[in-house]
Amino acid sequence: MAVHGAQLSSDVNGKGSFFSYEHLRFRYEPYPIGLAKPLMDEGTYQEFVDAYPAKELFTYLAKVGHKYTLSEKFNPRQYEQLIRSVPLWREFHRWIKSDEFVTGVLDALQVHHIDLGYRLSDPTSLRLTRLVKDIAQGRISPRSSRLGARFEFSMLPADGGHILPHTDSPSKIVTLIISMVREGEWNPDFGGGTDVNIPKEKRYSYNQLNEQADFEDMEVLDTYEFTPNQAVMFVKTFNSWHSVRPMTGQGSETMRKTLTINIEPRF
Repeated sequence: MAVHGAQLSSDVNGKGSFFSYEHLRFRYEPYPIGLAKPLMDEGTYQEFVDAYPAKELFTYLAKVGHKYTLSEKFNPRQYEQLIRSVPLWREFHRWIKSDEFVTGVLDALQVHHIDLGYRLSDPTSLRLTRLVKDIAQGRISPRSSRLGARFEFSMLPADGGHILPHTDSPSKIVTLIISMVREGEWNPDFGGGTDVNIPKEKRYSYNQLNEQADFEDMEVLDTYEFTPNQAVMFVKTFNSWHSVRPMTGQGSETMRKTLTINIEPRF
């Protein structure tokens, strides 16, 4: 199947996929986080970059840092109109919402010895195989718990854009942060990498409910540089602290553009 010329690759089970996890590599401490690069074939990636929406459609979101977003939650009317009107995004949205996408990610994780305990229990749903409690307490109800996915468009200004240290909301299971810039479009001197953090004080170690911290509260263990055609993938845990430190492109109008995909329960 082709979309606007974009060729679907195969996931680890040979099913149709926009992404390839062949080059996915993980670190396991302090939580599972890894990099897949390249994520797509070059032609497909360029089509995604070319179709990235204009800034005018985005909402400014200050509560997480200095960020613009377009999603099912923020500017939903513009988001839905974009999905309906652009064939590439319509097909991508259909794929992200499919069980095939979710199982492809879970299978890729399992190949790297990260088994989250989810299984296909019937052809149409993914259910938990272990008992846990209420999602409102940072746990997931096992009753008819079906995993789904959603994605948002995110932009951070090169001039001071940032995301404060956090661990992600309790409802999230896996997150993929996908770069959406052309070769040479982003100046690496600006920063923009995804930082793997560890708290300087033990009282911040357990953060299942996703309280934010300040940058000075964190030590940076590793940074996944922001480069084209890659996905940073990580599992939400009680200590999955990550952030994007304030970028240094003073006076630049360049944006750090990404697709952020979240896998989470749906009921």
